Amino acid sequence: MRFLPGLILVACATCVFGQTGDAPEVVRAKAGIERLRRLVEAGAAPRAQLAQAEAAIADAEDAALLRRTVYGNELSDDQADEMLAAAERRLERRKQALADGRKLVDGGVASLLSLTPLLEELDGARKEQDLAESRARFTRELAHMARAEELLESKLNHDPALVHELADRYDGDGIFTMGTFAHVELDFESQFGKPMPVSAVGETAVHRSLGFDHRGRVDVAIHPDQPEGRWLLEYLVEKHIPYFAFRQAVPGRATGAHIHIGPMSTRFKLGG
Repeated sequence: MRFLPGLILVACATCVFGQTGDAPEVVRAKAGIERLRRLVEAGAAPRAQLAQAEAAIADAEDAALLRRTVYGNELSDDQADEMLAAAERRLERRKQALADGRKLVDGGVASLLSLTPLLEELDGARKEQDLAESRARFTRELAHMARAEELLESKLNHDPALVHELADRYDGDGIFTMGTFAHVELDFESQFGKPMPVSAVGETAVHRSLGFDHRGRVDVAIHPDQPEGRWLLEYLVEKHIPYFAFRQAVPGRATGAHIHIGPMSTRFKLGG
C-alpha cells in the first residue's frame, strides 16, 4: 500500500463527466438559459432570475472542475491553482447564500429552520476547500521534487562537479523495474510497520509539464537524513538499485527533499 493523500485514493468514477463535454449538472444549469435570457430582454421575466441562472451555471462549472481535479488521478501545478480558485468561489457563494438567508430570517420572511440546508452546504464547501488545499500542497511538493530533478539534469550537463550540492548519486547496476520496487515496498513496510510514502510512481502530469519522462522511476517523500531515509539508501546500495537522494530542490531552500529510485529521468524526445 502506497502513501498518497486520502483524497487521491477516492474512487474516480465520478470524474468521467466533463472529460469530453459538459458535466450533467452544467447541462442541467444551462437548459433553458437562452429562453430565459430572451424573456428577460422582452421584459417578461425579472433580470434577477437570469442572474441566478447564470450564477448556477458558474457554480456547476466550478463543481465539475473540482470533481476532475480534487478527485482526479493526476494534476499539474497550473491545474492546482485553478482548483483552488474554484473551491474558493464555491465557498464564497455559500457564505453569501447564508448571509442572504439570515436577512430573510431577521426580516421575519423565513424561519430559522430555513438556514439548516444553507449551513450544511457551507460546511460541505469548507470541507471541499480543505480537500483542494491538501491536493494542491501534494501537487506543489511533487513539483518541487520534479524541479529538483530538472536542476540536477542541468548540472549533470553543464557542471558535473557541482552535482553533489543537489543530490547524492548511486548508479548501482543501472537496472530498476517495478517488480524490483514491489520488493522494496514490502521490505520497507516490514522494517517500519507502515507503508512507504511514495509520491510518484512513473509518469505524472507534473513531470510531463516539465518535459520529463519519469516512466520506470519512483519518488519517495522521505528526507535522506531521516532514519527511514538512511535505511532506504543503505537498502538500495545493498540491492545495487540506482538512486538520487535529494536534500533540497534548490540549495538553501528546504523543499523538494526526496529519494528518487531508478535512473535519472530523461527528457521526452520530440518526434519529427
